[in-house]
Amino acid sequence: MTQEERTDLMDIVRELSYEEREVTLASGRKSNFYFDGKQTTLHAKGGLLVGKAFWKEVKAFGGKIDGVGGLTLGADPIATATSIAACLEGEQVHAFIIRKEPKGHGTGQWLEGRKNLPPGSRVVIVEDVTTTGGSSMKAVERAQEEGLEVVGIVTLVDREEGARENIEGAGQQLRAVFTRTQVVG
Repeated sequence: MTQEERTDLMDIVRELSYEEREVTLASGRKSNFYFDGKQTTLHAKGGLLVGKAFWKEVKAFGGKIDGVGGLTLGADPIATATSIAACLEGEQVHAFIIRKEPKGHGTGQWLEGRKNLPPGSRVVIVEDVTTTGGSSMKAVERAQEEGLEVVGIVTLVDREEGARENIEGAGQQLRAVFTRTQVVG
């Protein structure tokens, strides 16, 4: 990812994903600003740039990475875009999706894309936005229960409200493409 592409991605995040308004977050906290990461990750150019940015962050963990994924719905377009960015560089990094509830029929599985990731596969959890890190850690736990080795977490925007401390306190590493401070300026 070039500096120009990073600047373009920041512009898209600021234009489409950042809003100043009162909201109640998934953590239950109230906030006077909101990041809707899906507006960026589902945008044509935004999705392309997200894939490149996340692949750059995923590679920084070092070693072979077999997969990227996280909790549906925020992680879905990120995992796919990152997998494609990796493939364009000759790497096979498969996307996976963790359901919020097990599939209600058939196999009752929690994880989609399972056949691409045998037990012991090294994976990175991806998120669009982190606040306290609760969703990220749920994804880590579910992936570990499925026999995957989680090497870290990457988020598009870290709201800087405790996620890094909570995630690192639980023994994981968090990498952020952007922080709230960088986006808001």
